[in-house]
Amino acid sequence: MKNEVKKAIFPIAGLATRFLPISKVTSKELIPLADKPLIHYVTEEASLSGIDSIQFIVRPKQKEVLGYFERNRDLEKRLEENKKTDELKALKELDSLFGKMEFSLAIQKTPAGSADAVYKAKDFVDGEPCAVSFCDDVIDSEIPGLAQMIEVYKTCQRPVIALKTMPQEKLQNYGTVGADKIANGFYKIKKFVQKPKNGEAPSNLAVLGRYILTPDVFEYLAAHKSMMKNDCCIGQVLGKMAEEGKAVYGCEIKGDWLECGNKALWFRSFLTLLLKHPEYDEGIKQFLKDYKL
Repeated sequence: MKNEVKKAIFPIAGLATRFLPISKVTSKELIPLADKPLIHYVTEEASLSGIDSIQFIVRPKQKEVLGYFERNRDLEKRLEENKKTDELKALKELDSLFGKMEFSLAIQKTPAGSADAVYKAKDFVDGEPCAVSFCDDVIDSEIPGLAQMIEVYKTCQRPVIALKTMPQEKLQNYGTVGADKIANGFYKIKKFVQKPKNGEAPSNLAVLGRYILTPDVFEYLAAHKSMMKNDCCIGQVLGKMAEEGKAVYGCEIKGDWLECGNKALWFRSFLTLLLKHPEYDEGIKQFLKDYKL
């Protein structure tokens, strides 16, 4: 059990200022993408990848995310009494997906970067390997993104970073890695560069918001607490470990990366999923055709 990846950390304490004014009243992870909130997709991916326990790293008083996963028996009873079968079915499916998962919260009192957020889950992880997922990166794939990474972890037993090939002109918007290719889609990480200047990226491999961490990452953070105070992201921590000779690997994810880091990307991802939705796709396509869009 100690070597299996069964736990995941979801850092969601950010203020999501790029989504104001929406994020003034709604946490970013609950913003809808097509007909489900962002957190649904990332949690479903984790569940399908064998994760059974998730800790959300939240701001003080930010507890509404748990409400999405908690069963509401009063609402179910009311829907049943009013013969709202489709709506009741939707709630039953939600409980079927997530009812057996364990959810908990840890508080990040002040914004201090994802490395600090991840370290807040040290007690939750309790010396086991774990996944880290960011809800503004949705992976649309046949094999869940985390499941792909866990297969790599089983081989190397070391930290794994999710990667995606991106056009050179876009790399300045992402964390990127310098890496040696070991096999198709499998890399050994040499360095991490956060948002490189145009033309200075070490490769065309951008970092997608998924990680597998081993216990020594938390030991490294404990010994380098300045990285948490300096607003470092967890990718920078893994890059520093790689530069110091510690083995860190990369897994190029198969599937579509639906980004939701800002409103423009979110709009595109929203429309992408609508056009693929089994219930709404034809209506949306006809709407776009009628309006010559």
